[in-house]
Amino acid sequence: MSEASAQGLMAQRFRSFLPVVVDLETGGFDAKGDAILEIAAVTLSMDPDGNLIPDATYAFHVTPFEGANVEQSALDFTGINLDDSLRKRVALSESEAMNEIFRPVRKAIKAHNCTRAILVGHNAAFDHGFLNAAVNRCNIKRNPFHPFSSFDTASLSGLVYGQTVLARACRAAGIEFDNTEAHSARYDTERTAELFCSIVNRFKDLGGWNLAQREQGMDEL
Repeated sequence: MSEASAQGLMAQRFRSFLPVVVDLETGGFDAKGDAILEIAAVTLSMDPDGNLIPDATYAFHVTPFEGANVEQSALDFTGINLDDSLRKRVALSESEAMNEIFRPVRKAIKAHNCTRAILVGHNAAFDHGFLNAAVNRCNIKRNPFHPFSSFDTASLSGLVYGQTVLARACRAAGIEFDNTEAHSARYDTERTAELFCSIVNRFKDLGGWNLAQREQGMDEL
């Protein structure tokens, strides 16, 4: 199968939605009042054999929006130091960070002949809530993500591997996981992307989504 055919197959596989893995590190649990501190996204692609694979990673430090709350317990948990001089130099405003994430997502949607992105996350409702709150705060008109649908790898890995914690689910799937790197948006997003691909590809290999039938038009979506 050619690369172009594989790209077209992505749209068939997920009903014209493009899965994009997202992780946010935040200053708490309140999407409307607590700050986004880091955001990362991994776009996905499909190889000529119909296997889902991670494509590109986009990750940014984020300056808390004006008036945002940041709980010390959240900083202790993530290990984020808001006073770090390097972080201050590279951190983007929330609006800048959202646009830097959305730009390549829109390009990937177009490249795969999809109509919209669908968020993939570990405990996806959390990340989705913060993403939507930021979209509203920043008055972004063209949110490439579906407003409420998502794929939750916590639920999926609980079904497939009997594990819901990201580190344990990754290890059950044969994916290396370094606890010292965890709670970085970039690291967690990349491991979640590997986990999601592992689940989807395993389902395909077990016959749940038959590539040959898809190509022959014998199996309806």
